[in-house]
Amino acid sequence: MNTTQTNDFTSIITGRRSIRKYDPSVKISKAEMTEILTEATLAPSSVNMQPWRFLVIESAEGKAKLAPLAKFNQQQVETSAAVIAVFVDMNNFDYAEEIYGTAVERGLMPVEVKERQLAALGAHFANLPAAVNRETIMIDGGLASMQLMLAARAHGYDTNPIGGFEKDQIAKVFGMDKERYIPVMLISIGKAAEAGYASVRLPIDTIAQWK
Repeated sequence: MNTTQTNDFTSIITGRRSIRKYDPSVKISKAEMTEILTEATLAPSSVNMQPWRFLVIESAEGKAKLAPLAKFNQQQVETSAAVIAVFVDMNNFDYAEEIYGTAVERGLMPVEVKERQLAALGAHFANLPAAVNRETIMIDGGLASMQLMLAARAHGYDTNPIGGFEKDQIAKVFGMDKERYIPVMLISIGKAAEAGYASVRLPIDTIAQWK
């Protein structure tokens, strides 16, 4: 089955549906999944630390490990092209030198600005309570997750965000440090086997106010 790509933003956001049953014959190549993830990482993050980490679960072995952790979403695990586990990295500042140094190399930031910023950020992170770090990067992880779903839609695929899974077990099951990598959500991705339901949104008068 061919997927239809689009650059029409209105079509992307109005056509997105939460899909629970996919065409199991549709796979996503590593190259295209890399494109989707790359587009997702253009999302903003606090001081550009990019704390999101993606675990693409697509093999039969990987899905067999995931299935007991997502008891209420068996159909999504089984039929999707992949389930992407989105984590955030509590040690995100470890990548500050790489991020800011590359910005200097590419002419996006003067070296003196980089040195000043990293000195200030180093002091900030050294005294940052773990709970505050976690709260901040969970927001960043949510931003990247939404962007991932929109990028997938632009590539012609469908998705569904999943919060109902064993968050306390998933890192360890996949050989990750559970104290460092905190799960945000699972995102199933593939080609819808049936149309998703349209849903109602509250009117702006109810949810917004101007002062």
